[in-house]
Amino acid sequence: MIQLKGINKHFGKLHVLKDVSLSVAAGEKVVVIGPSGSGKSTLIRCVNLLEKPTSGSVTVNGIDITAPNAPVTKIRESVAMVFQQFNLYPHKTVLENVTLAPILIKGVAKAEAEESGLVFLERVGLRDKAAAYPAQLSGGQQQRVAIARALNMKPQIMLFDEPTSALDPEMIQEVLDVMISLAQEGITMIVVTHEMGFARQVADRVVFMDGGQILEEGSPEHFFTNPTHERTKLFLSRILR
Repeated sequence: MIQLKGINKHFGKLHVLKDVSLSVAAGEKVVVIGPSGSGKSTLIRCVNLLEKPTSGSVTVNGIDITAPNAPVTKIRESVAMVFQQFNLYPHKTVLENVTLAPILIKGVAKAEAEESGLVFLERVGLRDKAAAYPAQLSGGQQQRVAIARALNMKPQIMLFDEPTSALDPEMIQEVLDVMISLAQEGITMIVVTHEMGFARQVADRVVFMDGGQILEEGSPEHFFTNPTHERTKLFLSRILR
């Protein structure tokens, strides 16, 4: 479903991604971990061209979206992304935040968007907050609204860029619980996270990045019990104490 081939990304003189290749099958859950500055977020942002690779190709559903005149906007309709920051519109209610994209981007009727929006708010345990504004919600609740907003686009692929990193520790689990239940429904997911417990529980494959490269990938069992790369071993020894 997703194929990145030979991805390089430069920000000026900074070489952030170095000839990275990664394939993700339909329904697969891939968790990307690594130290800060390793290129994880840049990699995931290349999947829907929020960052355009300097070189290499990105293919989604058989379409090379890095090719000239590729239907990038159309592809983005099937690829939803949840960010570190919640990016909710503060002057709009929760339900308005959840329905805006389907109405404006997909042309869904307002009533239909609201009906499905309430379903997804129920899905993340926040239907009773439909009329509230973001400022009236906790950080964990705001991130769950952001997930409901992404789901209301009916995506085939969900990208999560460190969705719990801006949350207080007490709020992290409520967001992870929603993500775990999503993973059980067969949606294709790429998740950049520092939550090792989530990676163990949900991932079909764990990818370890450092210095703009993929150094190791494998099943959670392999990754956490028998990593082969010395840099992976060092990273895990520091975070799994």
